Amino acid sequence: MMTISYRRLTPTDAIAYRLLMLEAYTLHPDAFTSDVKEREALPIAWWEKRLDSSLKASEVVFAAIEDDQLLGVAGLSVEPRKKARHKSTVFGMYVPLAHRNKGIGGRLMSCVLAHAKSLNGLLIVQLTVTEGNAEAQALYERMGFVTFGLEPLAVAVDSGFVSKVHMWKDLRE
Repeated sequence: MMTISYRRLTPTDAIAYRLLMLEAYTLHPDAFTSDVKEREALPIAWWEKRLDSSLKASEVVFAAIEDDQLLGVAGLSVEPRKKARHKSTVFGMYVPLAHRNKGIGGRLMSCVLAHAKSLNGLLIVQLTVTEGNAEAQALYERMGFVTFGLEPLAVAVDSGFVSKVHMWKDLRE
């Protein structure tokens, strides 16, 4: 049996990352504000840029990997504007159904939070979770996130709209 490792993705991981995220957008359209057709049309260079591994990168993506296969991903985007540089947002958190309930999501969030804490001046990590996704919301609560609001009509899907629960974590605590 292989062991699961966790690491930051780099531009060389772009093809595998793109495939996993297109799966996520297809299977869970209510969970992501990105649309599968919009993302599918983007060149591989866009995905590579998202995985920029330089020190100045404002976005990072961590992955759970076993035998060269991505078992899950979670990203962190740091706000670039001067007055908001103390804030960051989790994006693209996805663990395929076959790999859920194995602690992968929690470990990915631990990687994201450890990275956030390592960034000078970063005080807040925010995220949104689709209203009714109790499993994901419970994971975030276990990681210390607190709900601060509900955004109605947050994401347009074929069946109408879904709301998003807004959560945050104070890194000073």
